[in-house]
Amino acid sequence: MSNTMFRLNSTLVRNGKQLQQRFHSTSYKHLSAHKQSFIPQTGLYPTGFRATGVAAHIKKNKNKDIALVISDLPCSGAAVFTTNKFQAAPVLVSKETLTENDSKLYGVVTNSGCANAVTGAQGIRDAKKMRSIVDELVESSLSALTMSTGVIGQNLPMDKIEAGIRDAHGRLSAEHEDGWMAAAEAFMTTDTFPKLLSGEFNLQGSSFRLAGIAKGAGMIHPNMATLLGFMVTDAYVKPSLLQKALKYAVDRSFNSISIDGDMSTNDTIAALANGASQVRIENEGADYEAFRDQLTAFAAELAQLVVRDGEGATKFVTLHIKGAESFESAKKAASHIATSMLVKSALYGQDANWGRICASLGHSGIDVDPTRVSVSFVPADGSENLKLMVKGEPEKVNEERASEILKMEDLQIEVDLGLGESETKFWTCDLSHEYVSINADYRS
Repeated sequence: MSNTMFRLNSTLVRNGKQLQQRFHSTSYKHLSAHKQSFIPQTGLYPTGFRATGVAAHIKKNKNKDIALVISDLPCSGAAVFTTNKFQAAPVLVSKETLTENDSKLYGVVTNSGCANAVTGAQGIRDAKKMRSIVDELVESSLSALTMSTGVIGQNLPMDKIEAGIRDAHGRLSAEHEDGWMAAAEAFMTTDTFPKLLSGEFNLQGSSFRLAGIAKGAGMIHPNMATLLGFMVTDAYVKPSLLQKALKYAVDRSFNSISIDGDMSTNDTIAALANGASQVRIENEGADYEAFRDQLTAFAAELAQLVVRDGEGATKFVTLHIKGAESFESAKKAASHIATSMLVKSALYGQDANWGRICASLGHSGIDVDPTRVSVSFVPADGSENLKLMVKGEPEKVNEERASEILKMEDLQIEVDLGLGESETKFWTCDLSHEYVSINADYRS
């Protein structure tokens, strides 16, 4: 996919080089300028899709809580779901939908404010009712995937849900503000900003577009779809290839983030492809791999927004594990370090206690030779790396320099295992007092 030029939210990328173009939100002025910079003011959305979000008064705060995204054309569909044993009703119903229909889907319907999880048989009936309402509106059976997020153990207020879905269908829009941004806002629970991305990409002498929405600020941890989110494209992608590409992308994006180590009951990442563009992915090969890799990069950008909005987070941390024997071992090591409460607490306290990184790595379950391991802080400002340990030998660390680096909002920690050629990146955040405050009174 050479000479690709696309705009992804606030970043213009030309021939692989990023040119920063920051757009500041006017609706989220209470946030820092840095956070506002991740909220798009415009977008390049896939042809044939419309979206919106409305307030059905499910949430106590009366914010938007029903999101609907509909395609004018039938879509290939794919999804990755939570591996939590307490899988929520919308997860089970969406699995059923894809099993019976992965080639003629028309949309995704989502509610926030109530998770419809651990709700028994009634929960299943309610999730199917959400799907059947969309079926009626688009005049096609098994037409939609369903998602819910919010408090666990409560039944959906179906009178409000139904009215909200019908209201949303009447307000569907292909435009940025009334369509896609409204839908992204309807996904939010403890999120402080909507997570919305879009972009245009070159392939097969033509172009296709991607759009994605995600939610999640807490109860985020890998080995699942990690949160609620979906991506849609106007490329045609054969259903089996879309599922394969999505699984590959999720393993390297949404399954490579962690905020608090907790796995939700509802997590779903879905993808729809409606074929409205000239790009067609019908067989494996170079074009499939190019599409898969672009989907992966796009998903990683969307997943990183979730970490940047982690509950109470003050730092965005990239763990770069290199020199591993395999991708799987690198990812396992990264996941273990990312969920260490001691590591995360030290990052919040701006304490260069790198020994905690080594301690976590040492009981991560992968093969480690301490005499080959190197650890460094990589500053976000492009200045020289700070070496903490080189091949098992501790460096004389400049504590003043370490403190300067740890005061930055973005930080990369590089761990070289010295055992092989495989590597991965994993994204996490620190653990603050605010995280406890948010989750101590989540239902109040």
